Amino acid sequence: MSASTVSFNPARWWPWGLWSIFSLGVLALFVAYPIGVLTWNALLDPQGRLSLGGFATVLTEAQYLEAIRNTIVLGIIVTCTSTLVGVPLAYVMARYDFPLKGVVAILPIVTIIIPEVIVGQSWLMMLGNNGLISNWLNDQGLAVPSFYGWSGMVFSMTLIYYTYVYLGTLAALRGFDGQLEEASLSLGASPFMTRLKVMLPTVAPAMMVNGLVVFTLVVGNFALSSLLGGQIPLLSVMTYSLFVSEMGNSPVLQSSLSVVMIAIVAIVLFFQKRVVERRQVQMTQGRAPAPVRAKSWQGVLLASLAVGVVALSLVPLVAVFAGAFTQARGPVMHWGKWSTQSIERALSLAPEPILNSLMFAASATVLGTALALMVSYLVVKKKSRLSGVLDYVVVLPLTISGTVLGIALVQSFNTGPLVLTGTAAIMIVCYMVRRLPFGVRNASSVLYNLPGSMEEASISLGVSPFKTFFKVVLPVMKTSMLSAAILMWATSISELSASIVVYSGGLETLPIAIYRLVDTGRLGLASAYGAVLVVLILVPVGLAAKFLKVNLFSVK
Repeated sequence: MSASTVSFNPARWWPWGLWSIFSLGVLALFVAYPIGVLTWNALLDPQGRLSLGGFATVLTEAQYLEAIRNTIVLGIIVTCTSTLVGVPLAYVMARYDFPLKGVVAILPIVTIIIPEVIVGQSWLMMLGNNGLISNWLNDQGLAVPSFYGWSGMVFSMTLIYYTYVYLGTLAALRGFDGQLEEASLSLGASPFMTRLKVMLPTVAPAMMVNGLVVFTLVVGNFALSSLLGGQIPLLSVMTYSLFVSEMGNSPVLQSSLSVVMIAIVAIVLFFQKRVVERRQVQMTQGRAPAPVRAKSWQGVLLASLAVGVVALSLVPLVAVFAGAFTQARGPVMHWGKWSTQSIERALSLAPEPILNSLMFAASATVLGTALALMVSYLVVKKKSRLSGVLDYVVVLPLTISGTVLGIALVQSFNTGPLVLTGTAAIMIVCYMVRRLPFGVRNASSVLYNLPGSMEEASISLGVSPFKTFFKVVLPVMKTSMLSAAILMWATSISELSASIVVYSGGLETLPIAIYRLVDTGRLGLASAYGAVLVVLILVPVGLAAKFLKVNLFSVK
């Protein structure tokens, strides 16, 4: 072995090698280690001996098999309905012009920002057993089917998750070379067959990738599944129920069911990598067809349907503010009778969930943004074996649901040298880890276009690599850094599925409070908390977009 092979290069090691080790250590401690503990607990019996008894129970008993089957079926149905809504909406936005198109095109993004617990609460106020629309239809003598169960879950989830399909398909359509379409039409093909045989294969990979994203989100969904699922067994709800019932006892079943959930998502992601990537279509950059004015009856109809879908998906946003200022007694909302009692109680008599949400989300945003900036820089600009491992580990939270992540953190830090369970620290860690991949994605957006010559010029003038990062790279990353921070804030402060597992007395946040209040039928106070939560999300996003020119998403 030559001396050069084993030589140690301090300049290469400092500072990025140490920063890579530090970042890997943080992710290993709070992501890889909890998943390892969860998996290990699934392989033990109640006496602590190696056993597959937990998996045998989960995969043989009827209640668990039914939950697995229902979860997969729900994921497939919502993926299909979201695709049926998102793809036509993207086509209309890409090919037609109509009044207020710019507003309609951007509004679906709001559905991603609205917390799911608020969506469930709002639709229950409209279509629940004592809902505004339900009561009105009953007064008209029309029988209203129950909103609980499959219909409520599919309806509400579709109106949230179609946005993912919409955004991905819209980007693909705007990158489609219109000359291919023109060539097909010139050869005598009908417009319908041209879209079917030329356009569809081109945008199909984007549709499938985002459809699989929707499927994984549905599998891990807790808020809507719990609030609207009724008596339908689902993995996320059953896993949480097992966690509550096994608390203080052997965590075999909760761990086994959690590993099954991870396996389902892992199989889907494997399918995405092996199948979707093979269907990628390489296309030279061309001119996308220019949108045409919607004048024909078909165009007007499509534009009207697009506006209707977007308006329907924003009903929860309107309902939660109306409910916050409506007289309420338990689950009964006295619509048309206005009152500030609920909002006053939320702001003055019971502000603890608001203060907790602000503290936990702010801490997670600061720490998460700093870590996301470092990880993105190491992965994009300082490629090495360590950064390659870092790039893999940082996306692990995407493969597990919030409920599973919360259970893994509780099991890992309930005893031992580092006890976090029952403290505010575990809430902050939970938020930071859960949303870190999104922060890294946003922070990385500008780094791919940052020429390495800028850093090289600074270093050649005698500035250290560490100072170069702060003086040259960070100023260029300012916009993406703010975007990552705003996104982490918006998603952290609305987090429910993981936080409801790790929280303890005195640490209740707004989403947890809303969930508890809806579950007990106190819709007035739940609406007031919901209105406060929406304001805490939308105001920073709006201010950042207006004054700092920060865009979390783009439909351009």
